[in-house]
Amino acid sequence: MMRCRDCSLFYRVGFISKNICVTQKLLIHLSNFKVTYCNIKIITMTTPDFNTTFSVDQTPNEVFNAVTNVRGWWSENIEGGTAHLGDEFTYAVKDLHQCKMRLVEVIPGKKVAWLVLENYFSFVHDQTEWVGTKIEFEISEKENKTQLHFTHRGLVPEHECYDICFNAWSGYINNSLCSLIATGKGQPNPRENVAV
Repeated sequence: MMRCRDCSLFYRVGFISKNICVTQKLLIHLSNFKVTYCNIKIITMTTPDFNTTFSVDQTPNEVFNAVTNVRGWWSENIEGGTAHLGDEFTYAVKDLHQCKMRLVEVIPGKKVAWLVLENYFSFVHDQTEWVGTKIEFEISEKENKTQLHFTHRGLVPEHECYDICFNAWSGYINNSLCSLIATGKGQPNPRENVAV
């Protein structure tokens, strides 16, 4: 458990209850990531799939270009194409996580979707938890800002990896990707010698 430093409510790490922080600083203090460039909100989930949303001043095309620059916000260990329909890429972090993705939907300025083809986590028993799930980046304009809505369809609280993945995706999306969009510099995992 951790206490919100702004409203003093208690939260389990990796979980956001319905009693969301009254100051609406939500993810910034709940996941211990410092974000200064994005207006971050966690929308009440209408589905159990992990999702998060933020808004920025940049254009939909600038957001789209940052999303497809996966090496700029997720990991410098990405191998393969990350911008065009049908592209496939691999992601690897030491012995912890390896996966293979295919871009199954690419609409410039509006949407990118990946299908998880293969996945390995060193910390779970069921290696199929991510296989066949879909990762979506939906871009829209709202209240003179560009909104990015991220959903990992199939990443649900019942999965063994959920708490770790919740924290990881929250950091990569709401911190690193948001920073890449707003400042031109994300915080991806650095390049390392990893056999994929």
